[in-house]
Amino acid sequence: MIGGLVLAAGAGTRFGRAPKQLAQLEGRTLLEAAAGAQCAVAELDPIVVVLGARAEEILARVDLGRARPVICVEWDDGQAASLRRGLRELAGCDKVVVTLGDAPLVTAEVIRRFVDAAPRTRALYNGRPGHPVVLGGAEMRALGSLAGDRGARELLRGGPTIEVGHLGSGRDVDTPDDLEEIRDEARAVI
Repeated sequence: MIGGLVLAAGAGTRFGRAPKQLAQLEGRTLLEAAAGAQCAVAELDPIVVVLGARAEEILARVDLGRARPVICVEWDDGQAASLRRGLRELAGCDKVVVTLGDAPLVTAEVIRRFVDAAPRTRALYNGRPGHPVVLGGAEMRALGSLAGDRGARELLRGGPTIEVGHLGSGRDVDTPDDLEEIRDEARAVI
């Protein structure tokens, strides 16, 4: 069983007052684009979206498709808490494909390339590490003790990679300027 995990719990303070998960790109929110890409990959089941900051507001305005939302009450402890929360929900999976809720150009086509990938595999965008990443049982157990505002970077170091830069940038949105740049990129791709 291969699970999908979308991390979207952070407050996004660099983005401004409104939750960045609700920012619009090509008629959908950033989070709908991210969750929709995972939902379009039939092999991923179940799919979990981890929310935290302003979760109720986001849930009221976002269609997550077949993905199931879970709330990380410790979201302000950093990405590690969100990752642990999502992995608890996916404990029965053999492996998990992880993406970010603020990376709307990581498409289903990109994600499909990771379904059959070995654990510890991560995406490269023109040589730059990014998401998706694939976690297997050993990584999921190791992440149970992870703390702070860091993800699985150290566990993935030296693992296999798949170059997907020819399919997009994989960029995430941290600021309004990032969103404008991604809008420009999306117009060029879509």
